[in-house]
Amino acid sequence: MTPSGERGEIPVRRVLPIRALIPNAITIAALCAGLTAIRLAIQGNYQGAVLAVVLAGLLDMLDGRVARLIRGSTRFGAELDSLSDNAAFGVAPALIIYFWTLHELPRFGWIIALAHAICAALRLARFNAQLDMDDQPHKRHGFLTGVPAPVGAGITLTPLFLYFWLEPLSYNINEPLLGAGAAAIVTALSAFLMISNVPTFSWKLVRPSRSLRIAVLLFVALYVGALLEAPFMTLALTSVLYVLTIPFSMLRYRKVRRRAQAEAASPARP
Repeated sequence: MTPSGERGEIPVRRVLPIRALIPNAITIAALCAGLTAIRLAIQGNYQGAVLAVVLAGLLDMLDGRVARLIRGSTRFGAELDSLSDNAAFGVAPALIIYFWTLHELPRFGWIIALAHAICAALRLARFNAQLDMDDQPHKRHGFLTGVPAPVGAGITLTPLFLYFWLEPLSYNINEPLLGAGAAAIVTALSAFLMISNVPTFSWKLVRPSRSLRIAVLLFVALYVGALLEAPFMTLALTSVLYVLTIPFSMLRYRKVRRRAQAEAASPARP
């Protein structure tokens, strides 16, 4: 008892404010989707596993925006998001692609699957380590460093997207050795891109003018319709088009950096 006769209470610091519950609940839902993808892959339901990873990606896009909208961003949420991403976009795609076809490659298949999971974890660790850093050249100019983990998962799963899209048209598209070899190359490429220092486009660069905003809404509506009507075709084309934009992002970054260096070197105007 305190001298005043009242019970002494130790102030408790709230680690998770109330407003942060919604975005963190979305993050946990993404984690559940990623773990469910692993279970479906073990059972041989690869279509369900791929769609579970896609659902985790959609939830991952949503949680950060909701957190910023309601001012519920916390360090706890950032750490939880990285753990969820590691499971949904690192471990799950690696196991899916291994169970589907990489197991056909003796010795090397599992190593390549491990490479994807490890590179995703390394990328997320690098991202967390740079949260409080101000000196980030790519971020300063509106670019990302390397390929984000959700996009890396999509690139790794592109052989499955293509297979499920083209399966009705060809009965022998998934020959064991050819399918495993192609999947191994794609998986290795995805792993490299996630930990690379290659500048890639960020959503921050997408700033359509007022005259194009209606067209952007129309494009989004058509994309969602295509995703619902032909999901694997849409996902396959999206992954391929994203990879094709990487050389353009490198050229664009060099141009923006040279312009910034020229402006910094020019004498200041009075």
